Amino acid sequence: MGEVAVEHSQVAQVDLNQLCGFKIGNGHYAVSVLDVQEVIKPQLLTPVPLAPNYVKGLINLRGQIVTAISLRTLFGLEEIDKEDYMNIIVRSGDSLYSLVVDEILDVIDVEKETYEPTPETLEDKIKKFISGVYKLEKNLLILLDLEKVLNFEN
Repeated sequence: MGEVAVEHSQVAQVDLNQLCGFKIGNGHYAVSVLDVQEVIKPQLLTPVPLAPNYVKGLINLRGQIVTAISLRTLFGLEEIDKEDYMNIIVRSGDSLYSLVVDEILDVIDVEKETYEPTPETLEDKIKKFISGVYKLEKNLLILLDLEKVLNFEN
């Protein structure tokens, strides 16, 4: 019997992160898909008296109460009267939160080596919520630190 020569090809291992991309104003932002439970269309919001201005209200998501956080307001941007905003439902501990965003982009695969630390030139009011930036072909993708966003105190 003859021997079969087996050629071992080396497969390049690319280390990727999957991010849920979204827009707020002209900015492109993202959170890890591991933190996202689901993305839903606008829901009926119940206002919360005396809540911080970035708390847009509460929504009932299949029997669970979810706090809706306006990232526009949190980042110091002007609120717009937009009916086609989207909700990114994220979990932190035992609680669910909705990140209210202008538009969902997509699930984005980014290579870990394209990650850069948060630029010092960003405004302090937004820099405190950012864990870093990814360089994409056409723009930058700002990665949010979800724990800092959800645990923000004025």
